[in-house]
Amino acid sequence: MSETISLKESTSGRRDAAVNLLQHSLVILGLLFVFALIDVAAASLPRTPNVASAADASSAVVAVLTPEPDVLSPRMQGALDYVKRRYRVSADALQPVFEVAQLIGKERRIDPLLIVAVIGIESGFNPFAESAMGAQGLMQVIPRFHRDKVPSGAGDKPLLDPLINITVGVHVLQEAIRRSGGLVSGLQYYAGSADDPDEGYASKVLAEKERLENAARRGARPNPRA
Repeated sequence: MSETISLKESTSGRRDAAVNLLQHSLVILGLLFVFALIDVAAASLPRTPNVASAADASSAVVAVLTPEPDVLSPRMQGALDYVKRRYRVSADALQPVFEVAQLIGKERRIDPLLIVAVIGIESGFNPFAESAMGAQGLMQVIPRFHRDKVPSGAGDKPLLDPLINITVGVHVLQEAIRRSGGLVSGLQYYAGSADDPDEGYASKVLAEKERLENAARRGARPNPRA
């Protein structure tokens, strides 16, 4: 009798252990299946772009396309003070023009005071000047001759923008100097006066540049009272 009871208890214990093992196995399999479904669902969702990276990239592009204003050197500041008095133009109006001349001069390796002198002779620092021949802006660039130098999408009259006008004007001036073989002949070529034996235009620009240089030297000197 006792052996029979012991056999039944042993058999029952093994059966319970097997049932428990099966239940645990089913639970584990069920969890694995659920985790697999979650992974599949996450993979199918559209990925959210990295907003911070996009903003950084946009800022970088803007920084490249929009040059930072330069702090004027003492040389350029001295020239600005002279131009303000000579042409009766406010310093606030001249400041961005001189900043662009300094920036483009540095980039193109041309004396910014030469750029300023050409602007003075050509337009008297009027960014909206337009001649009977159709020359426009500070450096009096004729659009129909230099469309290839104007950036695309710049508007109907891009040469009235000081930055574009000076950039294009300096490009034209450097081409003229290179083609003619010298500064004086290049200035004459720039003005469309290459056949003028008196070289009147070049003389005017170089005389104005000399006055600017004198003013620049005075402006660059340290103030003994400071």
